[in-house]
Amino acid sequence: MQRERLSYEADGVTLRSELFVGAGTGRRPAVLVFPEAFGLGEHALGRAERLAGMGYVALASDLHGDALLVDELGSAIELLKPFYADPTKTRARAGAGLAALRARPEVDAGRIGAIGFCFGGTMALELARSGADIKAVVGFHSGLGSVAPAAAGAIKAKILTCIGADDPFITPEQRATFEAEMRAAGADWQMHLYGGTVHSFTNREAAKVNRPEAVRYSAEADSRSWGSMEQLFGETLRG
Repeated sequence: MQRERLSYEADGVTLRSELFVGAGTGRRPAVLVFPEAFGLGEHALGRAERLAGMGYVALASDLHGDALLVDELGSAIELLKPFYADPTKTRARAGAGLAALRARPEVDAGRIGAIGFCFGGTMALELARSGADIKAVVGFHSGLGSVAPAAAGAIKAKILTCIGADDPFITPEQRATFEAEMRAAGADWQMHLYGGTVHSFTNREAAKVNRPEAVRYSAEADSRSWGSMEQLFGETLRG
């Protein structure tokens, strides 16, 4: 497994991301991996490495700049406020990661997808809303809203969102608004709901937040959502 730092500029900061390339030669499909609100930590890095082991080139993407990683949820939320207020900031950082990944000699530029966790899922969705030329986007326990909804016909990627049915941060009303947006945009979209499941269900370290009623790992939802991602990528990136 080859791993290297890949740095690029966007939105006035230097994003220091990590590229993973598995064994083999020739151009291959690639996946952007956007992390949770805390920044680029072991969760996203581990998922990128896992994807590389499956035959993708994977870029675990820096979120805050200079590979900043914060420990406390309140601090992470404060860092995200400018992105929620102005999605062009989110799209700029995501788009710069896409450009850096697409430029790699190992990558088949016509077969790129993006995944993200928590705010990283929002980031992947904002990349799709921007009209980026990518094949698929998967959001795991991702925020669904945007103050700049997709225009009709803008979304090129196939969309999959994987949401805990009892996630207090992603309400049924927010899900309904997202569904309406996807319909109005004419997107190819899916939403999978997992009963008895709350936020951060893919992260084995979720218990560190000490809010089990809202943030909790679920082995079942983790496995099922990853399997759904694999199915979508089989349709869009493997062909």
